[in-house]
Amino acid sequence: MMLIFGLMLLLLQTAACEFNCRFNQSDPCYAALGHKLNLLMVDTRKYRLKILKTINNNQDDPACTVRSAMIKKNECDLFNNRTGVTVIKRFLIINRVIRADSGNYTLRLEGSDGTVTSADLQVNVEAPIGSVEVSISCSSNGMKSVSCSSDGDPLIYSWTLNGESLMDGNTTIQLNEETDGNIICSVKNHVSDGQKSIRVKHCPVSVVFVLVWSFQMMVLFGLLGGFHIYMRHTSGKKQEDQNVRKVSEK
Repeated sequence: MMLIFGLMLLLLQTAACEFNCRFNQSDPCYAALGHKLNLLMVDTRKYRLKILKTINNNQDDPACTVRSAMIKKNECDLFNNRTGVTVIKRFLIINRVIRADSGNYTLRLEGSDGTVTSADLQVNVEAPIGSVEVSISCSSNGMKSVSCSSDGDPLIYSWTLNGESLMDGNTTIQLNEETDGNIICSVKNHVSDGQKSIRVKHCPVSVVFVLVWSFQMMVLFGLLGGFHIYMRHTSGKKQEDQNVRKVSEK
């Protein structure tokens, strides 16, 4: 049974932008917004199926009845007016996932002998990663600030510099002035991933920094020149006073 299921999922995975889950799986089911989701149920010829979505946990929660591999339109509030939702063999297929498809689902199976069993599934819809953008800015003290951004939710960031992983996983990282090489920002969530590489170079010397430095040097040299003149004047005055005292003593 598991071998057959695995082969079916493998065939489905060959199609681009498809996500495959099954009721009663231990992990949550993740689906990409706007893409296709295939939910494995059971043999629809042997059971009367009812798919319920838990919202208020009462009998008025939306449900959908499946009989003989067909959605009963008059018994389907869950996917009402959704032409892109169908049942093919044992799969419930949502051709274009929307935000409202997130939630807790229960698949109720009613056998011909009256037995009833159920299986649960948590579905989480996430927006796929868009284009990844990386920018670098330099501060006046020579530090580099590298920022990364992308569309999608929720996003997890990671960085590598010259092939080595960086510990910082934020959207912005700080690098020293001497840092040089290729930096890669990788972005991912449960349904997609993307990355962008950029070359990190030494920051150019800031014009403002040069002007400030020049002004500081001018002030410093001015102070040194003034101090030198003051010392010469003071030294000359002392020499003159000494000469006057020598003359008066004679």
